[in-house]
Amino acid sequence: MFNSNVTFAKTHNEEFHKVLRKRVGDYFKTKNISRHANAAMVFKTIAMLAFYLTPLCFLLTVEMSTWLVLLMWTIMGFGMAGVGLSVMHDANHGAYSKNEKVNKIIGSVIMILGGNDVNWKIQHNVLHHTYTNVTGLDEDIEPPEALLRFSPNKKRNALHRFQHVYAWFFYGLMTMFWFISKDYKQARRFKKMGLIESQSITYANHWITIIVGKIIFAFIFIVLPIWLCETPWYISILGITIMLFISGLTLGAIFQPAHVVPTSNYPVPDDSGNIDADWAVSQLYNTANFAPKARLFSWYVGGLNFQVEHHLFPNICHVHYRKLANIVKQTAAEFNLPYHSYNTFGRALLEHSKMLYKLGHYDNAPAIH
Repeated sequence: MFNSNVTFAKTHNEEFHKVLRKRVGDYFKTKNISRHANAAMVFKTIAMLAFYLTPLCFLLTVEMSTWLVLLMWTIMGFGMAGVGLSVMHDANHGAYSKNEKVNKIIGSVIMILGGNDVNWKIQHNVLHHTYTNVTGLDEDIEPPEALLRFSPNKKRNALHRFQHVYAWFFYGLMTMFWFISKDYKQARRFKKMGLIESQSITYANHWITIIVGKIIFAFIFIVLPIWLCETPWYISILGITIMLFISGLTLGAIFQPAHVVPTSNYPVPDDSGNIDADWAVSQLYNTANFAPKARLFSWYVGGLNFQVEHHLFPNICHVHYRKLANIVKQTAAEFNLPYHSYNTFGRALLEHSKMLYKLGHYDNAPAIH
């Protein structure tokens, strides 16, 4: 069963979160704006879905050369990641709308990304956001142990010495395995942990939604292209492989530099399950922003270059993160707390690579107990 006894201390810097919540609340009251999506977010939703699906429409209706076909699949790869980062992510956090039905409908676009919303919510909302960088609980730092080591609290092997080189290839496989096997394995694991019922769905219905979702995805992105595209069937298979690889690599490159970096401290529960840190303060230590001034980049990645703001306020739509960043940074400084932010995306990738190297070459890395 899921170990729900792990708790964060409520006597360390607890005033920081109280003050920050009040300031953020005052910001929305003063501006008289909603915490949820605005017109710009609705436009982005339409734009991102068009980015993803328009090339598919061309593939199915227009005769084109092999190279142009592969270009369409390449564009779809970036569009696929964009929909996940900018649309699905907010909706399944409940941040898109105050109406849960709207969030449910928009969040269901995860089916045309090859995934399942229930599993995603458990892994991301319940485990990753609650227990960020806590080994054994945060599945985002639980890759196959034989291949990758994302935590200093995991055993190191000889192959890990090269993970800073080959990790990027496995990031590219992430979406592919998400479609092929990950959801099935998660369904069984989350059932054993007692987490499926927490999402108001029976285990049987959960399996039905997974299977139906996979069939829909396979029909749209495998069957239809092979059936209707003028190029040979193996070009369509190559195309979908390119799409999935680009999407997975993009998602890995956005999410991993936010947490697996040298500044992270990987909190460890004591024997009683207590973590000697306030939850909000732990988010500051274990999360990093990047490229805060890159507006077009931020637009594409759904504001997830502002990961600190996202982790502190996951139920607020990402279109507000840029404005909230000044409030969070100022409040952290007042409480003498860290606010990690890399000036560019390239620097964030470099720091992530450094951390992969460190975790691959040394048994121990900074961790709090």
